[in-house]
Amino acid sequence: MLETSSKAVGQFVRQRRQASNLTQEQLGELAGVGTRFVSDLERGKATLRMDAVNRVLHVFGRMLGHVEAPRDEGE
Repeated sequence: MLETSSKAVGQFVRQRRQASNLTQEQLGELAGVGTRFVSDLERGKATLRMDAVNRVLHVFGRMLGHVEAPRDEGE
């Protein structure tokens, strides 16, 4: 499920970036992240850097919140 969510976030970021006429480099500068991070995010690469994902999403007035995941009973 994380992969699907990562892809959905990536598609959102790419669509909003292009609609805003921003390059990946410009978006990275606005969000305080590197161009490589923006590229990976747009391609749906899963990341644990949620702080950085939220900095990118903040440029477009969005933010990911806390998501409760069920724990395995064996843990």
